[in-house]
Parts: sequence; C-alpha cells; structure tokens
Amino acid sequence: MLSAIVLAHVSPPYLVAAPHLSAGKLRVLAVASRRRAYVAPDLPTISESGLPGYEAQGWTGVLAPAGTPQDIIAKLNAEIVRVLPLPEVSKLLGGNGSEFGKNTPEEFGAFLRADLEKWRKTIRALGLKSE
Repeated sequence: MLSAIVLAHVSPPYLVAAPHLSAGKLRVLAVASRRRAYVAPDLPTISESGLPGYEAQGWTGVLAPAGTPQDIIAKLNAEIVRVLPLPEVSKLLGGNGSEFGKNTPEEFGAFLRADLEKWRKTIRALGLKSE
C-alpha cells in the first residue's frame, strides 16, 4: 500500500473545452464533480441537475512508497500544502480548472479507499471483466 500525501480534485478538462466554449461550439450542461467548478460557478453539477449522488471526477495525488516513515510523510504533506496557494504555483497548476485540497495523509487515504470501492461496485454492477 502506498502512503497518501495530498490530493487535488481536477475539474472537467477545462483547458480542452475552453476554446470551444468561447467560440460557441460547445455548450456544457453540467459538471460531473460533487461541487460546482470554480472556473464555471454558474454550471450546475449533474447531481443538482436531476441525478442525485452522481459524482465522477478525476483527481491527482502525491503518493509515497509503503513504509515511508510518518515524519517524512508529514513533512512532504506540510510543504506541498504550503506551496499550493502560492501565486506562481496556483497559476501554473490551477489554470486547467484544478482545485487543490489541503488534506491530511489520513484524509487522502480515506478518499482513495472510498474511490476505489465506488469504482469496484460500479464495475461489478456493469458486469465488466478484465482480460
């Protein structure tokens, strides 16, 4: 098991969609995330639009190998959380619609376990199999 450090929830692929939205070639009806996207606060979520509980979003996280000492995990987490709000980091990483969470390694680990279980149930319910 990897050690979880910090999580960033990634909004819809905003950079890909933005030019099409601006040109009027694309109309977005809703976002798949649990919360409205900060880059498009007027767009409802799919859950708000009539499919309660729906959530499907990408995420990015920083992980460390299993067995990494907890003091190292804590220091890495503290430093990552410290630099995420810096203007140059926010501009570089946040320009694609990403929203960064300031969570603890334990919170991120719980998120990972819940996300894995959600997709396991979905795969079973759909009867999907891997080769």
